[in-house]
Amino acid sequence: MSASSVPLPPGGTVVLAGCGALGSRLGLWLLEAGHRVIAVRRNPSGLPSGFETIAADLASGDPLPALPAADSVVITLPPLGGPGAENGAVTAVRTLARALPARPGRTVLVSSTRVFDGAPTGAVLSEADAPVPATPRATALLETEAAAVGELGAHVLRPSGIYGPGRDFLVRTVRAGRPVNRSRLTNRIHEDDLVRVLEALLRVPAAPAVLHATDAGPAPLGEVADFLAERLGLPALADTGEGPEGRVFDGGALASLLGTLSFPDFQAGYAAMVEAKA
Repeated sequence: MSASSVPLPPGGTVVLAGCGALGSRLGLWLLEAGHRVIAVRRNPSGLPSGFETIAADLASGDPLPALPAADSVVITLPPLGGPGAENGAVTAVRTLARALPARPGRTVLVSSTRVFDGAPTGAVLSEADAPVPATPRATALLETEAAAVGELGAHVLRPSGIYGPGRDFLVRTVRAGRPVNRSRLTNRIHEDDLVRVLEALLRVPAAPAVLHATDAGPAPLGEVADFLAERLGLPALADTGEGPEGRVFDGGALASLLGTLSFPDFQAGYAAMVEAKA
């Protein structure tokens, strides 16, 4: 997979397709940096003031109103549609491409490391490894990647497990005392750092064609849960007994792009989350 593009110029126009929590946070940074932000979402109510909004269901395939020329596009759409149905995210990418008057200088698609869900347990994976999809969702993610690269020359960003304020599933699991597969290998990226990654991919002169967004602290789920339980003053979680599973993602390429992360491991990220709730 290759990508050739130009970075976002000062005061440039950015189209955010999907624009959920992640896109909204990126858009706020872009506004503060003096950029024009256009958000395309089925229901744009509640988006930050300052965003220009277009209410559209990209996955429907219905034509969009003509969009202005965009210097950059960021797509944050998950695979859409049930088993056997057409992948709505692919339709969305094609609909977006048709509505743009020209190919943007740079496009970034947010995908997922889930495209490796068929890789062997314990495998250590980097951007040089070919995806190994084993589920319909992984296959749909790869289809969306291919569409974004083919239609818009996209750079592909694959986050591992995203966590942070509002993304606190494991914290709630520990508070509820629910058992977990303690031996499952886990990888994660704090949402603050993920926004930084997206910003960097828009501005650097030579962005990587594919990048895994993952921190430097892969760890068994039991270790992460124990850290949280200790911080919260709660008992350790029981093991579901499912046995080893999961993979490890090498964050070296991300470190080369960003340097030190704001939250380089789960200890730093979850400690901040617990303290914020105290």
